[in-house]
Amino acid sequence: MHVMDFGAGTGLISGHVAPRVASILAVDVSQGMLDKLAAKPQLQGKVTTLCQDITEQPLNERFDLILSAMAMHHIEDTERLLTSLASHLKPGGRVALADLDPEDGSFHPAGTEGVFHRGFDRQKLQQLMEKSGFENVRFITAHTVNKEGRDYPVFLVTGKKTS
Repeated sequence: MHVMDFGAGTGLISGHVAPRVASILAVDVSQGMLDKLAAKPQLQGKVTTLCQDITEQPLNERFDLILSAMAMHHIEDTERLLTSLASHLKPGGRVALADLDPEDGSFHPAGTEGVFHRGFDRQKLQQLMEKSGFENVRFITAHTVNKEGRDYPVFLVTGKKTS
């Protein structure tokens, strides 16, 4: 499989997935984070990095799978993001996106820049995904982050690009 890790950061997801796929393109808008990812010896030869906003500058490349963990709430226009992700998938390609369920804004410290959403309502996100060209949209609670005695559920939503 040819995979995109969207909002790849330092490669936490890429590191787990790389041994199981042919190649990964790690995309992020932070070159500093990508530099840390690229320095990891276990990702050499398997993961390439790209510092680019694919919603502004689409790629001429299509993927079998796009993964993302905890990046969506940092993107202001969710619908535009989902449409962009769909356009970067091969027909029948899949997405697996993990992010926060709705929260009161306490997940990030006050004043944190680049946080546009306090989690996502699953039903509304499913509607946006379907509008953006995904079918078989399914949610599970994948993890719960405990910070300072508070629990923050993290969902995993999967979907398939309509043919």
